[in-house]
Amino acid sequence: MPEVRIPVRVRPGASRIAVGGAYGEDRHLVVAVTSHPVDGAATEAVITAVAAALGVRPARVRLVSGRTSRSKVLAVDTEDADGLRERFLALLG
Repeated sequence: MPEVRIPVRVRPGASRIAVGGAYGEDRHLVVAVTSHPVDGAATEAVITAVAAALGVRPARVRLVSGRTSRSKVLAVDTEDADGLRERFLALLG
């Protein structure tokens, strides 16, 4: 199954969950989560939020790098890589 890698920038401890917008020159997808970065809670919330925003099951999204960083790379397993890239670009704005 094809894999699409998604660079994200996490805003933990936000007042609400939101996925959208670009961060930095590398255009990371901004993901705000209400969870705090304690014991991986924020990372799990990011995976759930990104999966919902892209319309895939959370089990298809996994962390590739950035376990303890605000900048992370997620891998999304999908049958429709082109469609997923389009949704990603739409979220970037």
